[in-house]
Amino acid sequence: MDTKKVVIVGGGFAGINLAQKLSGDKRFDIVLVDKNNYNFFPPLLYQVATGFLEASNISYPFRKFFQEKPNLRFSLGAFQEVFPNEKRISTDSGDIYYDYLVFATGTETNYFGMENVKKHAVPMKTVRDALALRNHILLNKEKAAKMQDSNERKKLLCIVVAGAGPTGVEVSGMLAEMHKNIFKWDYPELDREEVQIYLVDALPVVLNPMSKKSQEDTLEELRKLGINVLLDHAVKDFENGIVTFENGRTIETETLIWTSGVTATALPGIPKEALGKGKRVLVDAHNKVLGFSDIFALGDICMMTSDEKFPQGHPQLAQVAIQQGKNLAANFSRVLDGKPLQDFHYVDKGTMAIIGINKAVADLPGLHFKGFIAYFLWLVVHLFSLIRYRNQVKTFYNWMVAFFTRDQSLRFIMDAKPDK
Repeated sequence: MDTKKVVIVGGGFAGINLAQKLSGDKRFDIVLVDKNNYNFFPPLLYQVATGFLEASNISYPFRKFFQEKPNLRFSLGAFQEVFPNEKRISTDSGDIYYDYLVFATGTETNYFGMENVKKHAVPMKTVRDALALRNHILLNKEKAAKMQDSNERKKLLCIVVAGAGPTGVEVSGMLAEMHKNIFKWDYPELDREEVQIYLVDALPVVLNPMSKKSQEDTLEELRKLGINVLLDHAVKDFENGIVTFENGRTIETETLIWTSGVTATALPGIPKEALGKGKRVLVDAHNKVLGFSDIFALGDICMMTSDEKFPQGHPQLAQVAIQQGKNLAANFSRVLDGKPLQDFHYVDKGTMAIIGINKAVADLPGLHFKGFIAYFLWLVVHLFSLIRYRNQVKTFYNWMVAFFTRDQSLRFIMDAKPDK
């Protein structure tokens, strides 16, 4: 039998799990396409941004990962368009033909049409974003240490985090811990009282997808850390160092961290009829794109309404992407075996969020944890979710140093541009 060429666009949770699982079946020739030459672990981006982990702790090169998988290859390139009639995609590095095409491109930051926010805020979606945020925060601290004007200094030391989901909670909590345990030693010139951290959200609760108990526990811990939590505050604009809210309130700051929303990445060549809410691609129970027999979509980018427990589509979580990737790999093999396909049914393994050192919440099926137990569960789950043993060892070491010292020596300001 001729091998089938499977082209996977996107090497995140869904794409890498599909590729890895399918590589064990020699009847498939697999090409993974990504604009980066590495896989990275988004849930830990905020720790890179705050200098508790190196970027290499949460990243791993695709080509090294694929070395011992002869039917799995990597192609560096940004997706541009799909031509279904020709079974071809174009990328900025050339064309690739396929027998089966799988989109696993994930999401991008949604600024809800606010151009000033898009221009001036710092997102938290990629490794580059995390490094840019680290540079931005540290540079502002250096500027504030030399600033004589008290109003300008306060503006430099004020940080607004928009979006009280897991990422927003985690980054604001980590920044508060840093101001409490680290920056007072790094920057003795600065008055701790001048530092203000705001966590804002348009909704009336933090951690909206989690249980009411987790929401209440998290809000209490955030306020204990000294974070100003402003709920029912929708950002309207960010210009000239001023965050303006829909209710008319304003905050002066040089730092708006945007974790407030995502939207599916654009897929030129896929008709509008196949797109649902938030530009998510409509798929059937086998992740097949509406109107196509050889194009599939996985993870955050797809909208599946056939799962009876999730009639409005699955939550955009890592576990959904991982489980869909593995299910599709099994289905590709079942096609060649002449067996019926397996419908996808998401198994909810729970949700958790870290707030600070020894502070976390976890909602597991039928159970709720907070404090150190939830913190420990969060560490274990995220440690073993890293793609390679090397990443796990390095991350574990950095976490142990941070746990016992409340510090980490990774606060470098590094310009990505070459010296000339």
